[in-house]
Amino acid sequence: MTTSARAAVLEAQDGPFEFRDIEIEDPRSDEVLVRMVATGICATDAHVRAQRMATPLPVVLGHEGGGVVERVGAAVTTVEPGDHVVLSYHSCGRCKPCMSSHAAYCDNVWAANFAGARLDGSNGLHVAHGAEPHGHFFGQSSFATHALTHQRNTIKVPRDLPLDVMAPLGCGLQTGAGAVLKALAVPAGASFAVFGVGAVGLAAVMAAHVAGATTIVAVDVDAGRLDLARDLGATHLVDPGRVEDLTGALRAVDERGLEYVLDTSGRAENLDVGVGALAPMGRFGFVAFHEGAGAVLDAGRLTLGQSLQGIIQGDAVSSLLINDLAQLYRAGRFPIDRLLSFYDFADINTAFEDAGSGRVTKAVLRFTSPG
Repeated sequence: MTTSARAAVLEAQDGPFEFRDIEIEDPRSDEVLVRMVATGICATDAHVRAQRMATPLPVVLGHEGGGVVERVGAAVTTVEPGDHVVLSYHSCGRCKPCMSSHAAYCDNVWAANFAGARLDGSNGLHVAHGAEPHGHFFGQSSFATHALTHQRNTIKVPRDLPLDVMAPLGCGLQTGAGAVLKALAVPAGASFAVFGVGAVGLAAVMAAHVAGATTIVAVDVDAGRLDLARDLGATHLVDPGRVEDLTGALRAVDERGLEYVLDTSGRAENLDVGVGALAPMGRFGFVAFHEGAGAVLDAGRLTLGQSLQGIIQGDAVSSLLINDLAQLYRAGRFPIDRLLSFYDFADINTAFEDAGSGRVTKAVLRFTSPG
């Protein structure tokens, strides 16, 4: 038995998403079939579209899904039909990082999220004619009306909260918030700066405000996003295009330097600037530097106990952090909706264009009316 679905398939590098009818296998014992309500568009989807990440094509992307459980495998105990769920990153569940609550650093992270197949190499997506699209992107491939997920990356959320708002918690917003609340563990009273206030950076700003950081510096060249960052908790705004010495501008905020700095932009020069702005024993976290990016630093600049930390998915245990953020949203302390722009699923190519140009902060595709 299979489920018929409509998917937006990426057929070629930098190509448009093309709609195709697909068949999705019934859930295996540890899998879940989810009817999609909404899914966010993330920079990682765009990186794969450009083949900066070598996920095989054709493929059904999408990894910030929100939907309603339709069927579950015999061994699934965490969700049941009718549950509202948010879909997050996948992991093997067996390696040392997974067993120690650091599944974002799973030994099998590439195979689990980017290989376009289950961990055993099989593919649950099929078509009657033409090349079969790869699926299981981040264990979900949520650019389709249904997604075949695993119980480990299918997170039950409260039914009274809107799924089209909850969906982006699965990756980008979890990454920014988790970087602050878990990976860096920014404490109350701390000083914190973030380079780049797109969706990930704005989530970090909101999380730093929740954590009680007393100095929160937002760094970006987009005046509108800086204004939004101020509304969401930033105490200082810095436009690199308006200062001659960015490190000096950051150190002017706090004379001893900043205790925590996070880069979400992937701009190599921010490593040098950010480390230069660190206080003794300060920590620099980054979520977007990739091999070959040219972000290089003289280790001698870390002699006062400063440290660098690469961060994936905010080091989040998704089942915990996503629900913590959902409750903060309910309380008005993590206003996700301020970041979102909504599009019909049929308009996925327009949504990608708007997200890529910076016209919107976080594009979210809706499959049905909000639910």
